[in-house]
Amino acid sequence: MANTFFAHSTQREDKADWEELPAHLRAVAGTAAGFAAKFDAADWGDAEGLLHDLGKYSLPFQRRLGGEAGRVDHSTAGALEAEARWGGPGKLIAFCVAGHHAGLADGDGDDGKLTSLADRLAYARDGGIPPLDPAWQDEIALPAQLPSLSLHLRHDDRRGFQAAFFTRMLFSCLVDADYLETERYYDGIAGTRSHRSDGPPLADLRAKLDAALEAKTRAAAPGPVNAQRARILAHVRGKACEAPGLFSLTVPTGGGKTLTSLAFALDHAIKHGLDRVIYVIPFTSIVEQTAKTFRGALGDDAVLEHHSAFDDSKVLKRHRRRGEPGPAALEKLRLAMDNWNARVVVTTAVQFFESLFANRPSRCRKLHNIARSVVILDEAQTLPPNLLRPCVAAIDELALNYRTSVVLCTATQPALAETADAKRSFKGGLRDVRELAPDPPALYRALRRVTVEQAGPLDDAALAERLTAATQALCIVNNRAHARALYDAIAGAEGARHLTTLMYPAHRSKVLAEIRADLATGRPCRLAATSLIEAGVDVDFPIVYRAAAGIE
Repeated sequence: MANTFFAHSTQREDKADWEELPAHLRAVAGTAAGFAAKFDAADWGDAEGLLHDLGKYSLPFQRRLGGEAGRVDHSTAGALEAEARWGGPGKLIAFCVAGHHAGLADGDGDDGKLTSLADRLAYARDGGIPPLDPAWQDEIALPAQLPSLSLHLRHDDRRGFQAAFFTRMLFSCLVDADYLETERYYDGIAGTRSHRSDGPPLADLRAKLDAALEAKTRAAAPGPVNAQRARILAHVRGKACEAPGLFSLTVPTGGGKTLTSLAFALDHAIKHGLDRVIYVIPFTSIVEQTAKTFRGALGDDAVLEHHSAFDDSKVLKRHRRRGEPGPAALEKLRLAMDNWNARVVVTTAVQFFESLFANRPSRCRKLHNIARSVVILDEAQTLPPNLLRPCVAAIDELALNYRTSVVLCTATQPALAETADAKRSFKGGLRDVRELAPDPPALYRALRRVTVEQAGPLDDAALAERLTAATQALCIVNNRAHARALYDAIAGAEGARHLTTLMYPAHRSKVLAEIRADLATGRPCRLAATSLIEAGVDVDFPIVYRAAAGIE
């Protein structure tokens, strides 16, 4: 009598509700193939899904499911089969299969701890893992060969980088599919309903945004600035039909970049069948501000805010106000953060780029959901110079091979393009970047609302005197210690505050809310701050002092 092999177990000794292994492998293969189809790699996703738990076709692992103590390597067997069956292309599958729990391994190395793929495969060939029952060959049908990689290696200057990027995307498809299918099985056993949801359709969100923009236009005072904002919005939205790829949105401060870029992203995604909008921002203070703006336009539950300083108590408060259960909302939020399964995601540049180069399963789950999306890189000039080449290569790769449109959105556009102008060209940089804004130089002339003067040398005492003499004034200095010292010098004045990254995020948010309220009502407001306030924080002071700074 043939053995029945299982992937997952429960407490039932009769095994009536245990999940059979072939069913799990096929389920993961189907889901991974669906994810990978977004970048023309469905067959690769299917193959890795069929192989990922091949090592569970061993008697030691089946005994472990039955309660026997000890660890059993169940991932290296599938990796070994992938390389043996498909050679070089199969090695990409081997990385994904071997790492679907432990993380992507190094290619080579010998540290005695089996941390590289080469060492793990050699160990497996030497009998270091349990033998497989031949039943798997009757239950699992693998393809004779894998599709060509030519579709994903279309940049001769960096084929190695592209192969590694493709592997990480496949890894994301496999890891997320395995999590989801295992979760689905255990939810079925427990009789619980999943809280996972990707939210309302993009068309519904666009309708809400249109209504919000119309209300904003009706409430706005007539004048040249609001007329320019309306012109920018109409012109940028008119370009949503352009083919997916690389774009720039160069609009001066005060031109309405935030909602204009969101409107373009929704229009463009709907026009080209893309799945979501991902808004990438350099600092958490602006993430919170932008997410709040988007929620005001799209609704509280339409936006996933994902960053290290996220305060989930705000989610509970929103749901309590509506009389809805908070725990279910938090569970839905946690699940969406796992893999960015949301229509609009607002996150930090650290979260976005570190995930693109991560090797841990938890960090990589979301990557396949970046494919076939619109990515807005807000304040694009803040990309760190020492990491610029890999960041730019990743942006280019997403646009070239993963059906992603990327918008570099800023008032001070960095020189990231590879151009014929040798003085301004970034070698290995972006190509064919299309500008969305109407005549940026003309916009800067039309929206110029600031007069710049040289104040000359001022010590802290003289600076404090000027700040206290003004009813509302901001002073930006170059480090946190100076901001604190300046605040101490003006602390006796009404409305004195300071703002630095040493403050907790909740504290910063509270202070910014108070500042905006004072500015709106004309109350005294004197602020000493570091450069954190310069990167898109939405405040409008009548006078600003800025300490001389480095060229960056």
